Amino acid sequence: MFVPDALTITILFIIVSAFIGAFVRGRRRDKCLKDFAGYIITVEDISDKCIWGRLRIETTGLELTYAEKHTDADGHVESTFILYKSEFANMRALVRFHDDLTEKGREKRQEDLKRTYHPGMLRRLRRKAANVFKTIRDSVMEVVNLLLSQAKKRSVAGGVLGAQDKYVSQIKQELIGAAGTSYEPLLERHIGHVVVLEMIKDDKIIEYPGVLKDYTAEFIEIMDVNYRCDDSRPARKADLVVPRRCGIVRHLGE
Repeated sequence: MFVPDALTITILFIIVSAFIGAFVRGRRRDKCLKDFAGYIITVEDISDKCIWGRLRIETTGLELTYAEKHTDADGHVESTFILYKSEFANMRALVRFHDDLTEKGREKRQEDLKRTYHPGMLRRLRRKAANVFKTIRDSVMEVVNLLLSQAKKRSVAGGVLGAQDKYVSQIKQELIGAAGTSYEPLLERHIGHVVVLEMIKDDKIIEYPGVLKDYTAEFIEIMDVNYRCDDSRPARKADLVVPRRCGIVRHLGE
């Protein structure tokens, strides 16, 4: 009977963790950002710089495709703008101005707002079911950790498992991350209702009333706000995706 040695087992763990990591990362996209994918949006950074284009989301960042190519001051032709995930710390907001949308885009967004605002029983039940699964997921991971801990202490395989701690932890972290958002009870009960978002902008706190559509561990999505990127221009109707380090839901607005 063939018994794999420690080197073979290590190689197998590396291969399995690499495959799981590639599979999970290839499908992991923030759902708030995904809501804006395919729309003309404006990315505003913390220095007040604004970039405008059609949004494409990838696991490693986002790309804006310009409506037309343009030439910069140095004579370079540019047709897209790429923002890597590591640069998200410089991002203040993604803004979807309503008057930038196509007719089809406006219709799609309006349907989305109808489903979001004061959601029906079925939609609320779906969210509750999803939150239950998140809780179960956390409990299952605790059980798995306990079983692995006991296996390391008592079984012959314990020495092998102990030697592969790095790869076991890597697989668990990938699977936990794949489950998506963090459950936030304070926000969950206000989904689909008008709230007031406090946003830090140029060392000032500005309030934006709007409909709370969704949230993730990194972002908050608000619909139907009055927003302007430039104080010299009038506010326009827009939807926002705001990093949670830049904005928080402070009040229920209805």
